[in-house]
Amino acid sequence: MPSSEKSLTYPSSHKSDRVDNYHGTVVADPYRWLENPDSPETRVWIESQNQVTFGYLGEISAREKIKQRLTKLWDYEKYSIPFKEGEQYFYFKNDGLQNQSVLYTLKSLDAEPRVLLDPNKLSEDGTVALSGLSISEDGKLLAYGISTSGSDWQEWKVRDIETGEDLQDHLKWIKFSGASWTHDRQGFFYSRYDEPNEQSRLEDVNFYQKLYYHQLGKPQSEDVLIYHRPDQKEWGFSGGVTEDGRYLIISVWLGTDSKNLVFYKDLANPNAEVVELINEFEANYSFIDNDGSVFYFRTDLNAPRGRLIAIDTNNPAPENWQEIIPQSAETLESIGILNNQLVADYLKDAHTQIKIFDLKGEFIREVELPGLGSADGFGGKRYDTETFYNFTSFTIPETIYRYDMVTGKSEVFRAPKVDFNPDDYETKQVFYHSKDGTRVPMFITHKKGIKLDGNNPTYLYAYGGFNISMTPGFSVSLLVWMEMGGVYAMPNLRGGGEYGEEWHQGGMKEKKQNVFDDFIGAAEWLIANKYTKTDKLAIAGGSNGGLLVGACMTQRPDLFGAALPAVGVMDMLRFHKFTIGWAWTAEYGSPDNPEEFPALYAYSPLHNLKPDTAYPATLITTADHDDRVVPAHSFKFAAALQANHRGDAPVLIRIETKAGHGAGKPTAKIIEEAADKWAFLVRTLNVEV
Repeated sequence: MPSSEKSLTYPSSHKSDRVDNYHGTVVADPYRWLENPDSPETRVWIESQNQVTFGYLGEISAREKIKQRLTKLWDYEKYSIPFKEGEQYFYFKNDGLQNQSVLYTLKSLDAEPRVLLDPNKLSEDGTVALSGLSISEDGKLLAYGISTSGSDWQEWKVRDIETGEDLQDHLKWIKFSGASWTHDRQGFFYSRYDEPNEQSRLEDVNFYQKLYYHQLGKPQSEDVLIYHRPDQKEWGFSGGVTEDGRYLIISVWLGTDSKNLVFYKDLANPNAEVVELINEFEANYSFIDNDGSVFYFRTDLNAPRGRLIAIDTNNPAPENWQEIIPQSAETLESIGILNNQLVADYLKDAHTQIKIFDLKGEFIREVELPGLGSADGFGGKRYDTETFYNFTSFTIPETIYRYDMVTGKSEVFRAPKVDFNPDDYETKQVFYHSKDGTRVPMFITHKKGIKLDGNNPTYLYAYGGFNISMTPGFSVSLLVWMEMGGVYAMPNLRGGGEYGEEWHQGGMKEKKQNVFDDFIGAAEWLIANKYTKTDKLAIAGGSNGGLLVGACMTQRPDLFGAALPAVGVMDMLRFHKFTIGWAWTAEYGSPDNPEEFPALYAYSPLHNLKPDTAYPATLITTADHDDRVVPAHSFKFAAALQANHRGDAPVLIRIETKAGHGAGKPTAKIIEEAADKWAFLVRTLNVEV
C-alpha cells in the first residue's frame, strides 16, 4: 500500500440490538435493517457509501488511462456461433461498444444479414437485455425473453421473423425458464411463478413453479397448466420438445442440486398423462435425443465423471438400460448428435476435448483443437453434416470455426481483430497440493519474460461451487491487467465440475472448507514460487466466488494485499430467506438444520469478521437490482467490515444502480466497473502504470 494512503471516514452504519437463536447459539444481526434495499435509511446509506467509494476511485490518476485502454480494446466486432432453424441462419453480433448484442437473421451464410431484434432499442441506457430465445422449427417465429436492470424476472414476447413485427402475445412472471415450441408452431411450453408482491418482488422467495403451454394469440390467463406439484413447493420444471416433435421431456430440478428427475408426455396423444420415467433424485440425467421410444441420456449415475445411456420407455426398468459410452478418465460435460454421430464434449484437466463416436459408442476420432483452451458449440440437428464451434483461451479471443462432420476438417469462419499480439503472452498449467494433500490444477497467464522475484502484481480468481467448471477464456479486462505487468492465476477448486461429481461433492456442505483451503493453497503456492508476495496479491470472485473471497479474507487477512468480492453470498445464516436462495441449501446445507448450522456459522464471512483486525484493501461490488444474490449480503458485510477494520487500507463498497447479478449488463457499465477495479488495485497494490 502506498505510504501516502490516508484513513478514510466511512458512512455511519448504526447497529440495532437484533439477535437470533440458532439451535442454542445466539447470533447478533445488528445490520438487519440493510436487508430492505428501498427503505429511506438504506437509500441514504447506499448514496453515502457510493460517495466515499467514487470519491476515492476518482482520485486515482491512472483510472482514466485504464478506462481508455479498456474501451479501445473492447471496440472490436464480436460474433456468436451461427445456428439454423428451418431455412434461416441466426447469430448475434456486437459492433464493439454496443451495450447489448444484436440478433441477426439471414437466408444463407453469404447472404445479406438482417436485424431481427436489437435490444439496444428497448431502453436508452442498455439496461433492458435479451435473456432468452426460442425459434420455431420452421424458422418463422421467435419467442424471446427480456429482463430489466439485470433482474432474473423475464417477460416473453413473440415476433414474426419475416415481418419483424411483434404479435400480441405477452407473458409475465417467468424466471429460470426457456421456451420450447411444438412442431405445429401453434405455441410453446414455458415455466412461471405466481405473480409476486410488486413491492418486494426482488427479495421474496420463489416457490411453486408451474409448467404451462401457451397457445399463440391467446392471453396468458388461458395458458394450459401442463404440470405442477402443490405438494413440492421447491420443485422446478424445464420442458423441452424432442427434435422429432413427439415428446415433451420434463426435467424436474430441486434447487441447485445437479440431481434431477425426468418425466415425459406423449404429444401425439392429446390426453396422454405425464409419465414419471426417473422419479428419484439419485443422479443427474441430461436428455440428449431419442430414437422413437428409446431416450438417450448423459448421466453421472454410478459414473461421477459421466457416461451415455439409452432407456427404452417401453421397458424402462433400470436393469434394461444400455450403456453406450462408458465413463472415461476425462469428465463428460455434454453430448449432441450430428451427422447421426455422437459428439462428446470432455474436460481433461479443465480444458476441452471433443470426441466423436458412432451411435453404438464406437470411437471415430478426436476433433483437433487449436491448443489448450475451451471449445463450445457443435449444435445442430440430427442429420446435419455442418456445424460450428468457437475456441478461446486466455490469449486467444473467441474464434468461430466451421466443422465438416464428414471429413473431420475445421476451418476458421470468423476471427476477431483485437489490438494486441497474443505472442507477447504465455499460459501454463501447474498443479499444487491443498491443505489435505489434494492435487489442484491452476492456470497462470502473463506477459512473456516476467521475473519471478516476488514483485509481480497478481490477480487470483476462482469460483469453486455448484458443479461449475472454470475453463480458459479470453477477457479484454484481463488483457489490460496483464499489459500493466499483472499476472492472472485461475485455480480449479473443489466444488466445481472439472473432475466430475466427486470433485463437486468434495467442496459441498460440510466439506466447503476444502474450497477455501484450495484457494489459500493457490495463494501460498504463488508466493512460494516467487510470482508475487502478499502486498502484491489480490483475490477476486463473484457470487459463490464472492463468498470464497469473503471467507478467505476473514480466515487469512494476513495473506492478501487486496480482496474484490463481487455480488457475494456473505450471510450464510439468512441466504435462504431471499428469492432463490433456498435453492442453494442443496450446495451449502441449511442453517435451519442443527447438524449443518455449525459448518455454515464457522465460515460465514459476515459472522467471522473480528474486531480490531487489519483486513486487506477491499472493494466489494454489488448492484441494487440483484435478485439472485440480494445486495443485503454485500451491504451487511461492508457495514461490519468497516466497523471491525483497523488499518489504513481502504475497505469500500461500490453499488451499481439499474443492474443485477451480472447477466445482461450493458457494455458501458462493464467497462466502468473494470476500470474501477483495476484502478483500485493499481493504487492499493502500488502498481506502476
